[in-house]
Amino acid sequence: MAPPRHRDRGFSRRIQYGLFFGYVGAAAGIVAGLALVLIARFDPLAFQGIRGLAIDLTAPLSGAGRGVVRGATEVGSDFGGYFGAIDENRRLKAELKDLRRGIIAGHVAAMENVRLKRLLHVIEPSAQPVTVARIVGSDLSGARRYATLGAGRADGVRAGMPVRGPDGLIGRIAETGSHAARVLLVTDGGSSVPLRVARTGQPALGEGHGDGTIELHATALGGQPFRRGDVAVTSGVGGVYPAGVPVAVVTSVSGELASARPLADPTNLDFAAVLPEAIVVPPPPPPTGRHN
Repeated sequence: MAPPRHRDRGFSRRIQYGLFFGYVGAAAGIVAGLALVLIARFDPLAFQGIRGLAIDLTAPLSGAGRGVVRGATEVGSDFGGYFGAIDENRRLKAELKDLRRGIIAGHVAAMENVRLKRLLHVIEPSAQPVTVARIVGSDLSGARRYATLGAGRADGVRAGMPVRGPDGLIGRIAETGSHAARVLLVTDGGSSVPLRVARTGQPALGEGHGDGTIELHATALGGQPFRRGDVAVTSGVGGVYPAGVPVAVVTSVSGELASARPLADPTNLDFAAVLPEAIVVPPPPPPTGRHN
């Protein structure tokens, strides 16, 4: 059978010695405390010396503790600086992203300004635009060729007004809304523009083919009216288009007919100018045959 467990503290000498020295230490502490109180009460000078000795003894420990605290503070500061640097880095990256967006927007605005200046530069002083607006869409499906312009009746746009880009004639206004308009392109199957060949002055008629090209018909017989590379411009006949606006360049010739490529491509344009209709000056009246 297992021996019974003794719960009496006196059974262990180690416990007995521990209790004895604990009592002795407590008594010595009480005696030392009373002695310090009596010395401080009846001999202040001696008590100051004791305090000085205590300060000398605890100074190294205080210095070591302060070094530990300072080191911990510096480590904490380093950690704080590290995380602060992370936040600062994120903030700077966000600012850099915003600056890049601003630079890109500035480049886009500069390009649009260049295009607008180029567009306004090629317009003749006698044909100042009614308005300059953005091309917001184009419909090139089938034989119908239209573009949508971001300007309408509120901007002075009316049906029949010619529309041009920096490179040449785009078409004419077919329908208008309050703030938008449809442009019938020169390549539309129902479009026809009175032209002349810039090289020779030969009159011609340009008709849209509905496939992105223009067919030129010579209106005066004789000679060879077209050559490959000829530029056709508006003649001003008919009172719709002002004279001298580039329209197309000849790509192939077949007798008195020629196929031409339009110079202005609305799918690659951002802006277009709406021009007033040409003013047709009526011819002078024929002489009556009477003489004074």
